[in-house]
Order: sequence, then structure tokens, then C-alpha cells
Amino acid sequence: MIGLLQRVSSASVRIEERVCAQIGAGLLVLIGVRAGDSLSQAQRLAQRLLDYRVFPDAEGRMNLSLKDIGADLLLVPQFTLAADTRSGNRPGFSGAAPPAQAQPLFDALVAATRGEGRVVATGEFGAHMQVSLINDGPVTFWLET
Repeated sequence: MIGLLQRVSSASVRIEERVCAQIGAGLLVLIGVRAGDSLSQAQRLAQRLLDYRVFPDAEGRMNLSLKDIGADLLLVPQFTLAADTRSGNRPGFSGAAPPAQAQPLFDALVAATRGEGRVVATGEFGAHMQVSLINDGPVTFWLET
């Protein structure tokens, strides 16, 4: 699984004219599921997202995690993260998990992050979404399991 993590001041997801998810300060994470990914990888990515130290401490160093500061989390499914872009001018998607495999793993990731009592908002699997964010830093990391 892939997580493109961005530290944000705020973020939201719109579908058509409706805001379906929004958070304040925290993490926006775009989630890609590859063919062959498993439940254990979803659970590992969830733990990494909760524990990854990307928030500043009193000295301004990235030593605090989402759990440490009680920040919000917005998870957005994005199959294009699994694209093969190594050659040509058009991405290939054969490495992306089919929706029947990807959606249960995305749902498991969401469930694993919700156990801590924080705000966990989500985009809508399979929908055409508009994602807005204010990247804080900017701070962006690519996580894989």
C-alpha cells in the first residue's frame, strides 16, 4: 500500500457541490492500493500514519506524531498512486488493485485509524473528488508497506 502523507492546516473533499469530508490541522493522506496488497499491509500503514513524526515539537523539530498532538486525519482513496510511469507518455494501471480488492483494504485502513478517538474523515471510494488542502510546511512524505 502507498500513502502520500501531507501535513495540513486544513483539507477537504468535495463531490460535485457537496463537501463530504473536511479536517482542521492534521494529515491528509492519499491512499493507493496495489495488486497483491494485504490486510496486514493496511494495518501496518495505519500504524505508521498514527505514529509518523511530522509535527514540530517545542524546538521546531519533527518529533511529534498525529497521536501525540491529537490531530485530525483525512484519508482519500487514489488508485492513480499505483500507476506505472516508468515509460511512455501515458500511465499504466495494471499494478493497481481492482476495486473489489482495494475497497476492503481501504476500509480496513480507515477502521484501524479510528480506534484512537480522533477525527478520521474519508473521501469516497470510486468517486470523482476535488481535494483541497493547505499544506503546512510544506511537508509531504511517501510511505509504503
